[in-house]
Amino acid sequence: MDISLINYDKKTEQCSFLLKGSNPVEANTLRRAIIDAVPTMAIDIVEFRKNSSALYDEMVAHRLGLCPLTTDLKSYIPPEKSKVDDPYEDPRCTVKLTLSAKGPGYVYASDIKSKDSKVKPVFDKMPIAKLLKGQDIELEATAILGYGKQHAKWSPGIAYYTYRPSVEIVKTVENAEEVAKICPDVFEIKNGKLFVNKDNLLTSQSYSQAVDRAKPEGSITLSESDTEFIFQVESWGQLSCKEMLLKAVDNFDEQLDAFVGALK
Repeated sequence: MDISLINYDKKTEQCSFLLKGSNPVEANTLRRAIIDAVPTMAIDIVEFRKNSSALYDEMVAHRLGLCPLTTDLKSYIPPEKSKVDDPYEDPRCTVKLTLSAKGPGYVYASDIKSKDSKVKPVFDKMPIAKLLKGQDIELEATAILGYGKQHAKWSPGIAYYTYRPSVEIVKTVENAEEVAKICPDVFEIKNGKLFVNKDNLLTSQSYSQAVDRAKPEGSITLSESDTEFIFQVESWGQLSCKEMLLKAVDNFDEQLDAFVGALK
């Protein structure tokens, strides 16, 4: 198995890479490990002191739970590794956060105050509620490490893959200029003939339209490899793409070791 990076945007925390020498089972296992088995912090318990807003306590708590929190995996451990009977009482698994706001005005994620500066809302301007004059909210919340397989609020991001495409020109394309205009990053004309830039197939999204429009029909063939996959990974902000991938692989290795141990 071999992995090569195609693109990585640190500003938006989106990356794409090519997975070679694999198969659909392994590719899908990696995809699921990224979205389901990477622990992140999320608010799970909310204790209200005051809430005179138009939103019920449950609605405010739900919004708080879906507010992404930056996660420090070096300082905290998942609940299943805690030696305390109640993981919610273990400071190695949880973080306390408070929110106190008075109207009129909007309550944003930036109004949430964390006991740990390394665990805080990712998006400051995420709205929580709107308060009118005389309305207020006061609460204490507990965030804990969890997994996407338990609830979507613990999922670190999205990951998906496509089979690596292969485009071949098997006949002279009569409408070469039209095809080249549809997907100029993949198709180009040299000396009156149509050529394929195979490297750009990894990032292009419109090559299939050009293949369908080519005349005569079947002059350009499109096939897909079942041993090479183009992965797209986007973080919600709790962890970087690199942290998501490394932790997903580590967790998968741990599960394999546990499985081998159970067989013995």
